[in-house]
Amino acid sequence: MAHLELHDGVALLRMRYGKANAMSVESLESLHAALQAVPSHGARAVVLTGDGRAFSAGLALPTLLAHDRDTMRGFIGRFGAIMRAVFTCPVPVVAAIDGHAIAGGCVLALQADWRVMAAGSARIGLNETQLGIGLPTSVIEPLKLAIPPASYVPVALEGRLVPPDAALALGLVHEVVLPETLLQHALDKARTLGAIPPRAFAQVKAALRRPALMAWDTTGAEESERWLDTWFSPDGRQRLEAAVAAIQGRS
Repeated sequence: MAHLELHDGVALLRMRYGKANAMSVESLESLHAALQAVPSHGARAVVLTGDGRAFSAGLALPTLLAHDRDTMRGFIGRFGAIMRAVFTCPVPVVAAIDGHAIAGGCVLALQADWRVMAAGSARIGLNETQLGIGLPTSVIEPLKLAIPPASYVPVALEGRLVPPDAALALGLVHEVVLPETLLQHALDKARTLGAIPPRAFAQVKAALRRPALMAWDTTGAEESERWLDTWFSPDGRQRLEAAVAAIQGRS
């Protein structure tokens, strides 16, 4: 589960959710609880990171595929609410991407104010369209704020999973550093951002994100239904089932 450590005023949240840090209901709630605990520790900034092997490989598909539409509606609503809690966190949030950040893992990283990725063979991206499913508003609005319009096609429509240098070029991450320096670099960046007067930082951050949140509120329910249409479409089910079979075959 999410493990919180304090490092000189920075809350380090390590995600430890089992193989590939896949996101289940339990792991998402653990992340949310850890994030809510940050103010009580007096932290001025947050660093999110994985287990050293994966940041997060996305949703725990094998646990979700049997859900009916009402249950999935509840899940995607809760997923969006927890992503929004990260997105609106008043203190700086830095994502230290220490391995694959795929689909939901990439979504989580996109909620952060700053994204640093370790050089190497890990991949990051939103491959949902390759699985026959769409992107709900909880993904679209933070994505539009994070990457330039020129990157919409390769990232959102083509669903490419890219290595760190390509992610830097697309705007998915701000920096690529050596793996052995990743965590310290992220902590240093968090301290730098955390040294900004907190009320000023929180006001400017909220103002920059307000248009995305307004769109989120306006279109969220409608887009969730459209997303559910893709999740339960024949093509989506076939592709998701194939992905689950591949995951289970590797277990």
